[in-house]
Amino acid sequence: MAYSVLGFPLAFAGLPIYVHAPEFYARTFGISISVLGLILLLVRGIDAIQDPLIGALSDRFHEWRSTIIVFGLTLLGIGFWMLFHPIQSLTIPWLVTSLILCTTGFSVASINFQALGGLWKADEKERTRIVSWREAAGLLGLLVASIAPTILANVNREEQAFHWITIFFVPLLIICGLVFLSWMKRAKIDKPKKPESSEKRPIFNTTWNRQFFSIYLINSFASAIPAILVVFFVSDRLDAKAYLGVFLLLYFLSGVISMPFWQFLSNRIGKLNAWLVSMLVASLTFIWAFGLSTGEIQFFAAVCVFSGMALGGDLALPPSIVADRISRLDLQDAASRYFSGLTFLGKLSLAVASGFSLPLLSILGYEPGGENGPNVTAHLSTVYALIPSLTKMVVAFWLFCFIRQIYRGKYNYEIRSDSNVFLV
Repeated sequence: MAYSVLGFPLAFAGLPIYVHAPEFYARTFGISISVLGLILLLVRGIDAIQDPLIGALSDRFHEWRSTIIVFGLTLLGIGFWMLFHPIQSLTIPWLVTSLILCTTGFSVASINFQALGGLWKADEKERTRIVSWREAAGLLGLLVASIAPTILANVNREEQAFHWITIFFVPLLIICGLVFLSWMKRAKIDKPKKPESSEKRPIFNTTWNRQFFSIYLINSFASAIPAILVVFFVSDRLDAKAYLGVFLLLYFLSGVISMPFWQFLSNRIGKLNAWLVSMLVASLTFIWAFGLSTGEIQFFAAVCVFSGMALGGDLALPPSIVADRISRLDLQDAASRYFSGLTFLGKLSLAVASGFSLPLLSILGYEPGGENGPNVTAHLSTVYALIPSLTKMVVAFWLFCFIRQIYRGKYNYEIRSDSNVFLV
């Protein structure tokens, strides 16, 4: 718990930064959507590009990791406060500056936070438990962040709602950071065994790495499309915008509750096989979502439950697999770069999914909140559910082939004599 607690404020910050801030600036200051789109494209580009650099520097100066984390949390706290307390005469430069501070601070803190989970001395079963606790704390943060603006907006004006969210967030970030730093002082952390080789090990230097990270990228892309389009699907396909908060609650809560299940399943059948199961669950769930139409609220609630469970597997298992690989192959000197690789690919998949799904819907004639006919809303279902489902099926087959290659000993040359082929 002392380790995982930092995951709550880090995840909590994500929704206000990426979801609520653009709408806040558009409504409050009248900034056009096109300008906001360019700003977000710029900030997300900087955010994605800097992650590998942050990972490399964190590995090189690993002795200063606690200071690096404090620096990241400080940037995040300052940027978050600035984001929702802008100076009106400097609205656009203020927005750009605060977003860059937020995203940079978030990346610095989260990359090192994940790396320390991978470097924590533990056996492979415990490692899944560690990651599950961390991701469960993150999902709880997302859960609270998804409902807090609505609750506070009912009590105050929208601008005041985000003021009170900031009042809540900054002290929470400080408290959780202090608890985490106290854990760092007593935790048993693996030290890099070959620090001189740190800069000579690109994370895509082996066939195993290229296969795994490619699977992770395509799977993340398939998961990102429904995440981007869920508001449009609920509003214009199901005509159930009033239930959006309930759907998000079910989704994130299912992800939290499913964590022990994925831990149990990975201990029984292995982490790669458990990850394969989560992909199949997600694929079948979105095939079901593809067939839904207006008013089928209870069925979409079930979709949220099962897709939330699959999300739990996607969050818990890949980082645990990476942590196993770092431990088994003595890659402690590259831990931050491995986890920054996961972060980078996740952000890249989100950017590509945004650039693919939204323009495609526009080409197909979809207008958010407009008079969309049955054919157009059917296209919305196709992009929201069918394309991700088919993509998940393809990547699941790819993972199945990858697992078979491991069973057949294709990657034995990468494994120490005391390692288990399947788990590597």
